[in-house]
Amino acid sequence: MGGGFANDELLEVPQIARYLRVSDVTVYRWCREGRLPCLKLGNSWRIRRSALEDFLERGEHSATLVGQLRSFYRVPGNVLAIGQTREVLYRLDAAFLGVGEARGGSLAKFCSPETGASIEELRAELGGAGLDVERLEGEGRLRFVVEENQEDDHGGALRRVYEEEAEAGHTLWASFDWVVDVDLEQALKWQEELTRLVADRQLVVQTGVLEEVTDEWPPALGRQAQLVHSGVAWLSEAGLATTRVSPLAQE
Repeated sequence: MGGGFANDELLEVPQIARYLRVSDVTVYRWCREGRLPCLKLGNSWRIRRSALEDFLERGEHSATLVGQLRSFYRVPGNVLAIGQTREVLYRLDAAFLGVGEARGGSLAKFCSPETGASIEELRAELGGAGLDVERLEGEGRLRFVVEENQEDDHGGALRRVYEEEAEAGHTLWASFDWVVDVDLEQALKWQEELTRLVADRQLVVQTGVLEEVTDEWPPALGRQAQLVHSGVAWLSEAGLATTRVSPLAQE
């Protein structure tokens, strides 16, 4: 959604309908039924951001992927996202960025030549998955960042973008793709570095990987891959599964 999500401002029905991917009529019905508290200003209806957040927290709209994942993502966080197919993985990507948008964050999709997808292709895929790419880019909320140096382990490029957004007081929601042509143990070291980088920062990172890639991981390294992240989201046509890793309490 727009910048109104950065504060508890009044939101318009079309904004909420676009974000939740439902019709205006559906939002009006929720308001009339009293499920979504609203204000009527003249001929227009307005909903406070806090009221919408409470509505989503109650699970009134858990049918949307964004609604299901909204309480899963936390700031800070470093999440591993596993998709059954590329199409499904783009849906996870779009939902992640959609949650970041709703929380008033700045959004970044990192890509490299090794992923095989151009920025134009990424725009089309994320748009097809429900993200309003054109509007978000136009508002300066979403940027596509090309990683020129694959040996950068994501960290260098992420730091540069984060510093810009942190200076402006924004939380950064950054999406990466798993580097498939790098040794798994090396890739896991990079992911551990990301987790350390994310800690204590206004930063949420999601790294997407195809299920067929994870199927080739040895069991021990597969478990380690989950543990070096703060959470794992797995999506298939059958449904969504999420797990969260919690640090052990110090004795």
